[in-house]
Amino acid sequence: MTSQRTRDRMVARLEDAGIHDERVLTLMTKEPRHLFLDEALAHRAYEDTALPLGQGQTLSQPYMHARMTELALAASPRPSKECRVLEVGTGSGYQTLLLARLLGHVASLERIAALHLRAQQRLDWFGLDNVELRHADGGHGWEGLAEGFDLIVVTACASILPQALLKQLAPDGVMIVPLAEDDSDRQWLTRVRHVGDTQDIQRLEAVRFVPLLEGVIR
Repeated sequence: MTSQRTRDRMVARLEDAGIHDERVLTLMTKEPRHLFLDEALAHRAYEDTALPLGQGQTLSQPYMHARMTELALAASPRPSKECRVLEVGTGSGYQTLLLARLLGHVASLERIAALHLRAQQRLDWFGLDNVELRHADGGHGWEGLAEGFDLIVVTACASILPQALLKQLAPDGVMIVPLAEDDSDRQWLTRVRHVGDTQDIQRLEAVRFVPLLEGVIR
């Protein structure tokens, strides 16, 4: 259930579901998603479903990882290999891996220490030299940053647009973030683009993510 044939079937489903960027499809054919789950769940890694990571968190379904990566590539305001990315919510580290393979530099924040350490160990296996992880409250962004990020990818649902993260976007930067709809349990994947001193905000599609929470867990 973790063979190349299984990954190929997953990618065929992604194409049928509307993922068209060949860079994303090729990458997800190659990368071993099952390594980002505990051994007891590894055989389910390529199913079209979210899976538990512990600590109340989940590994998103393959479609959502593909979609977030495809949107990030499409939104990049500069050549992909020069793009500086902030990921809020490292989780398992699988989304981090996809972003790092296709974009320039990825800084990733995780509020739960156990997940942060596990993701660090997993990503170390791949020998990436363009990833930096930090155990911190993602809602505050990457504190101490001298320059803005070209892309910010948030992998948890915010109740309102995170203002601290907006301030860390570069002048032409883009944020991809799930946002809760007022007075509803609906969530919308949302693209936020800096346009001068304002933001162009566009709803993309209905989604379901864990909530973006404050603080850190040690």
